[in-house]
Amino acid sequence: MNAVMENILTRRSVRAFEKKPIPAEELDQILQSAIYAPSGMNRQTWQFTVVTDTEKIQELAHAIGKALGREGYDMYQPSAIVITTNERTSRHAIDDNACAMENMFLSAHSFGIGSVWINQLRDCCDVPEVRAILKKWGVPDDHSAYGIAALGYAAPAPEKEIHKTGKIVFVK
Repeated sequence: MNAVMENILTRRSVRAFEKKPIPAEELDQILQSAIYAPSGMNRQTWQFTVVTDTEKIQELAHAIGKALGREGYDMYQPSAIVITTNERTSRHAIDDNACAMENMFLSAHSFGIGSVWINQLRDCCDVPEVRAILKKWGVPDDHSAYGIAALGYAAPAPEKEIHKTGKIVFVK
């Protein structure tokens, strides 16, 4: 099996992280992989906002938790997050950002860095307390959030049996 296929088949979502920073060089490469993701008509209308300060990450997690009525919400306490946003008017925003997220997850895994897609921001990015934080961090008002890539080194966890389902249909 080639390295790309092995990386794809072995990546898993991580929901418990060690308190260990991600080296800047590796984080930069993970972000480069996002920039190189395909985008509809190659418009690249996205923005990737990177936060590595764990207190700031928890500030956003608290605001999201409050907006959604989820006391104690902490986004699994990652070492870094990448907030993926895109122009509200972009027809391809959801698809573009999904491709960028997948590229980040696969490149993170190639460095031994765990990841998980955080969806909750999508549903509350315009709640005033949440939007104020995003604005403070440079997210444009005309952008919607499509996800957060939570990144960090996986905390030890018991091995789980891998069970993937789905249907593949070949038409000849």
